[in-house]
Amino acid sequence: MDKANNIPRNDDATTHTFHSAQSSTYTLTALPEPEKEKGNPNVSVSSVDLAKAEKQPWEGYLDDELPDKGEAKYVRNFRHQLFTIYHRIFGVVFIVNMSIFIVYCVRDATIPRLGVTTTANLFTCILMRQDYVINAFFAVFCHTIPLSWPLWTRQLFSRVYHLGGIHSGTGVSGTIWLILFAAKSTYEKTRGHTQESLVFLRNLFTESPDSTILQVSIATIVIMYTILLLLLLMIIFAYPTFRQKFHNSFERVHRFMGWTAAALLWVLSVLITNDYKPKEQSLAYALKVSSSFWLTVILTASIILPWLRLRKVPVQCEVLSDHALRIFIDSTANAMPGSFMRISLSPLWEWHSFATIREPGRTGYSLIISQAGDWTTNIIQNPPEKLWIRGIPVCGVVHIVPMFRRVLLVATGSGIAPLIPQILAKTTELRLLWTSPNVLKTFGAKLVDEVMAKAPNAVIYDTRIHGRPDMVKLTHRMVDEFKPEAVVVISNEPLTRKIVYGMMSRGVLAFGAIWDS
Repeated sequence: MDKANNIPRNDDATTHTFHSAQSSTYTLTALPEPEKEKGNPNVSVSSVDLAKAEKQPWEGYLDDELPDKGEAKYVRNFRHQLFTIYHRIFGVVFIVNMSIFIVYCVRDATIPRLGVTTTANLFTCILMRQDYVINAFFAVFCHTIPLSWPLWTRQLFSRVYHLGGIHSGTGVSGTIWLILFAAKSTYEKTRGHTQESLVFLRNLFTESPDSTILQVSIATIVIMYTILLLLLLMIIFAYPTFRQKFHNSFERVHRFMGWTAAALLWVLSVLITNDYKPKEQSLAYALKVSSSFWLTVILTASIILPWLRLRKVPVQCEVLSDHALRIFIDSTANAMPGSFMRISLSPLWEWHSFATIREPGRTGYSLIISQAGDWTTNIIQNPPEKLWIRGIPVCGVVHIVPMFRRVLLVATGSGIAPLIPQILAKTTELRLLWTSPNVLKTFGAKLVDEVMAKAPNAVIYDTRIHGRPDMVKLTHRMVDEFKPEAVVVISNEPLTRKIVYGMMSRGVLAFGAIWDS
């Protein structure tokens, strides 16, 4: 027990016995901190012994011959790396928008129509990041498809977690529409000034003065360009390379500039409606029948809704090791297997998403935090008594597991956390491949017990003992033995992409996180 924080620790020696698919017995033993032998200061204080009874399931896997990749190099690289499902969805959304864009340019669409089209894209962009909308998509695509359907149909519907392609596609398209919107408004304003001057001169010499209604106002144009600047900055900061290197900056730019753009969209909606409404019509009635106005109302509500569920809650922390912490949150939220929750210490500045683990026999869920940066290191070293949470648990890639009859789960390190809920739920036949250094020392006996109780055929590969594995070969060996319909990989981004590509290019259906948020 950590007396300073009153937090339980898993420091006792523990022995775990489990079985491979061939019924070979393996014993995973966590040893307590040994006394350093006299004259030998290099004795490890984190000794973990993986003793085998017969044969390790990975023995000799490096000598396995991988099947040839199924397509020509450029074809498979284009299909599985460059033109992924996410990029295809983005492409469809973008091409449809640009097709309409060309038609509008040829037919000289009116400014109000351009305003509606721009707002509709931004509306869709924001809605695709709304918790309830995301969960609704998963509910329809994952829970209405029976296992009796052919694999190719279930494979198609399981790609629902790529819906972020709609978010980015409409975001970029909406920005391009706004460029046309602002350019046409500027042109109309400039032309209007010229016409107004000519009318003024003509009225000096005629008895029947003429007039020209200058439709778009200066205020409307200024707001347009301000929103456009904000959206361009958001797109630049969302570029994958920049987002990965400066994630906190990306998050803050997206949040604060996004909020500012949404507020200015209200101003733009009112101004553009006022500019183009008939003289005899009141502004209130014009807004009531304006499509842009109501899209802005729903768009704003979708942004505000998760923040209405912002609250600071007491939490219980269990220190698993110097590298991992388990946080228990008592909540009535429906933490479905394969969902994640956002937590924060400073709700205006940064949020971090972690997989929810439903606690059998109790309300609420737990989160496993593994050391992966300054924020996680701080929270592990200083376990909090309270945390901010926002919104509801949101479905992610692991939620698709029950769509298949047999699934191989592949995790490295703390990637085990998102997989645990599906292992505990056991809604389909699973096998687990988990590679990690010092498994028991890092994650504790209690957590390993939970995993092994539900996944007795799990293969745990300790990288501290056996070295860093060739994950493509090791995963393919598990595929050959288990014959799954699908493989789900949770690891860091480079390794996830490598394993998924290694499987997909050899005809094995594989899924992994896509880091699109």
